[in-house]
Amino acid sequence: MKLKQRVVLLAILLVIFIFAKVFLIDNLDTSAANREDQRAFHRMMASLRVELDPRLDHTLQSPWEIAAQWVVPREVYPEETPELGAVMHAMATKKIIKADVGYKGTQLKALLILEGGQKVVFKPKRYARDYVVEGEPYAGYDRHNAEVAAFHLDRILGFRRAPLVVGRFVNLRTEIKPVATEQLLSTFLTLGNNTCFYGKCYYCRETEPACAEGDTMEGSVTLWLPDVWPLQKHRHPWGRTYREGKLARWEYDESYCDAVKKTSPYDSGPRLLDIIDTAIFDYLIGNADRHHYESFQDDEGASMLILLDNAKSFGNPVLDERSILAPLYQCCIIRVSTWNRLNYLKNGVLKSALKTAMSHDPISPVLSSPHMDALDQRLLNILATVKQCTDQFGPDIVLVEDRMTLSHL
Repeated sequence: MKLKQRVVLLAILLVIFIFAKVFLIDNLDTSAANREDQRAFHRMMASLRVELDPRLDHTLQSPWEIAAQWVVPREVYPEETPELGAVMHAMATKKIIKADVGYKGTQLKALLILEGGQKVVFKPKRYARDYVVEGEPYAGYDRHNAEVAAFHLDRILGFRRAPLVVGRFVNLRTEIKPVATEQLLSTFLTLGNNTCFYGKCYYCRETEPACAEGDTMEGSVTLWLPDVWPLQKHRHPWGRTYREGKLARWEYDESYCDAVKKTSPYDSGPRLLDIIDTAIFDYLIGNADRHHYESFQDDEGASMLILLDNAKSFGNPVLDERSILAPLYQCCIIRVSTWNRLNYLKNGVLKSALKTAMSHDPISPVLSSPHMDALDQRLLNILATVKQCTDQFGPDIVLVEDRMTLSHL
């Protein structure tokens, strides 16, 4: 064989070797990532059942100090949370030392300060478990039990972007009124034998109070994020107009995502992928009301989209509002980790996991059976939507590694 032919042959073999090595490394990396994702899923499943226990082993810290230290730019609580039961027990039982009207917003809530100085948001029960909210998917009052269910779904999906929530019973006469501010106290009234209050908010009316059964009111408490992590509010790019006959651009422009990708903070970093994760989360819980969202302040798009205010969820189990998934089917990208997690949860695993996760909550059973059944059907719809995307564009385009940014797409 001539020297020239040998050089050409060696060059070809070298190219084949390089490609084979790169392919092998990529496969090994992907395989390792998938194995780690599977391990994370199994760890989550093993720790789903949270028993509310006051004991804090191996630490002299208060539950509030522990929860505050959990918060970092990309998660509210860590994957491994052995103290979670103790923190949630404190949220459900610690003495209320002050009660005030809730922070500004459209829905009734109260701001409570628990023993040790921890702020929590209390949302009262407005509906029976089996009540179906008719009309628009964002209609009706807030659902306190939806906040509890949404928090545990956040755990199951592996997002860890929702503040801690737990159910709680409070005695309005003995626990709230003695420590209430004048502003909150002025909204109390009695209807029949029931103590009620209507608070201060955009839609709060004396004619539409929340009422206890006697003096005991069921509700949810959401842990206030540490003050050292101030929040920044953003308009959701797929927000609704809430005006009859007026559509938002995303509702009629199928190429809308292309415009979003050119706009900060969606043109780089993780924010657009967070939006798509949130669309999946919101579709599962039936939340079509995320017109704004919060992130940590001055983060330049690097921190997570925080899953706050999930109470406009689980209103109608037979209503599947597909438009909630618009970020997913218009952008046709999804994190590989999210895609893997959704596949692990099919065939009834999601419903079973959520039931297990909520089984020890003080207000259990948190959701009625129709709402639980709806989760599995909605999951199938999400998987079908992603398949349509992969059929059209291919999995290499649609399934995005967590570490990638839009500059790689």
